[in-house]
Amino acid sequence: MRKSQRGVTMIGWIFLLIPMAIVGYAAIRLVPIYLNYGKVVKAMNQVASESVSAASAVEIRRALEKRVDIEGMTYPETKDFIVRREGKAWVIEIDYEDPVPLFGNLSIVPHFRQVSRAGDIE
Repeated sequence: MRKSQRGVTMIGWIFLLIPMAIVGYAAIRLVPIYLNYGKVVKAMNQVASESVSAASAVEIRRALEKRVDIEGMTYPETKDFIVRREGKAWVIEIDYEDPVPLFGNLSIVPHFRQVSRAGDIE
């Protein structure tokens, strides 16, 4: 009587585990980048909600600098934020890329963009 083999061979396991390991490694490298982006969004939203409509761009930038220092962010820097007037409100905007090297010359480059509106002028 002939028995048929069942299961995955060692080579089969290698073909299954290598892609899973690469995806897992990429996720491990990307998690800190996305946690940092969460800090950026939080800082921008807090400054936007606390800003008075009569505040100047310099005051908003100072408040943003304080939030960046409190959150302990090293990237993006405060100079990378754009503070501008749009209609009757101040707009705080950030648009940046944060490359994550994987191995060799292969990198993942996530692109982040966030816009927050600070108090409307009456």
